[in-house]
Amino acid sequence: MLAVIKTGGKQYIVAPGQKIKIEKLSNKEGLPAQAGEEVVFDEVLLVKDGENVRIGTPFLQGARVQAKVLKQGKGKKLIVFKFKPKKKEKRKQGHRQLFTEVEIISIESK
Repeated sequence: MLAVIKTGGKQYIVAPGQKIKIEKLSNKEGLPAQAGEEVVFDEVLLVKDGENVRIGTPFLQGARVQAKVLKQGKGKKLIVFKFKPKKKEKRKQGHRQLFTEVEIISIESK
């Protein structure tokens, strides 16, 4: 069984048992989701079960994906370097994107 979910402005193809890194998740209080917490993705765009494929317009009603938070973390450091020739102007800055690693538990489709 496969599903396409939308979270953090991106779309992911997921299957049960798969581990994925997504944009940082927070719980209802606005705090970062803790390891072991369960999250539910309601914005399901597509569900494929064998030969049966259901496509939402834009989302499927009654479909949801359950996942468990494994950890919160930061990605690899990216260097942002801005340079303007003939102006003696340059700026170097680093960036590490925050992520949440989740494991897909189940895909439910009505």
